[in-house]
Amino acid sequence: MCVPKMKWSSEEAALNAGISKYGLSKWSKIRGAVEFAKVLGKRSMMIKRIHGMMKPHSLMLVRYASASFRNSWNEKSLHDKYKPNHKTPANDLNQTKPFSLILPRTTYSLSGIKTPENSESSCEVLGPGMVLLKNYINISDQVKIVNTCQEFGMGPRGFYQPGYKGGAKLNLHMMCFGRNWDPQTKYDSYYRSDGSQAPPVPDQLISLVESSIQDSQAHDDKIPSMYPDICIINFYTTTGRLGLHQDRDESQNSLNRGLPVVSISIGDVLIFGGKSRHIYHGMKTIVPNSAPLPLVQQSMLRPGRLNLTFRQY
Repeated sequence: MCVPKMKWSSEEAALNAGISKYGLSKWSKIRGAVEFAKVLGKRSMMIKRIHGMMKPHSLMLVRYASASFRNSWNEKSLHDKYKPNHKTPANDLNQTKPFSLILPRTTYSLSGIKTPENSESSCEVLGPGMVLLKNYINISDQVKIVNTCQEFGMGPRGFYQPGYKGGAKLNLHMMCFGRNWDPQTKYDSYYRSDGSQAPPVPDQLISLVESSIQDSQAHDDKIPSMYPDICIINFYTTTGRLGLHQDRDESQNSLNRGLPVVSISIGDVLIFGGKSRHIYHGMKTIVPNSAPLPLVQQSMLRPGRLNLTFRQY
């Protein structure tokens, strides 16, 4: 719902200064910059894109009020709006065949997959700054998340298997929204071999993340708010693994403030920030047939684990 037109005063001055420094379509970068964070950093809002660009004279402020965002998922594919962000391809990533999250119905067996016994939403505080929202996302919205990841993941900036110059590969498939990341060059935007720019985080996912943070703060008011300008999507097949690690490649400002990581997987949302921002975590094993049967039936998501992690750079 759009808020009424208002006079921005200091916020407008900060926004204009940010646009002058970083350019149009850089709201996330402007909002997170040290010199503008004091004025703009507490805004729980976004700047609505108009025809793919942000126009100073037609900015619209949109507040998010609900974790249900099904009505806004019917937008046209955004693949072709984003062009390569440099001309010199990186040398540390080879092109791979498209990786699909979805399997053909003719080849998919649903045997062994069960309907979850308990689908009621619940909340569990796991530690200071760490909250688990169980069954937070309904099946319909889970399907839309799968379809969104599939749409972008099959495109030219989609899923690939990240690795190192020495040839070792991570045991997962990955793609990014907002800002490119890989295990070797971190957030260096030049890592993609096709020189492509990561698509922005879809507005519907931003809405979901902000709503989940607000709901987690009802159980732990020490969890800071944040605006998710990065999303790393990992898909682990049934043999996928990821060793213990910390998420510590974001800006020093973001890390010092303890801005949370929001991790979404199969309807559950885990938020860890504040004193728990630097916890070690990993993926030891994939439990077979643990995805909800209705989700698999409606999306045909291949066996494995789809995980989306959001953070503010």
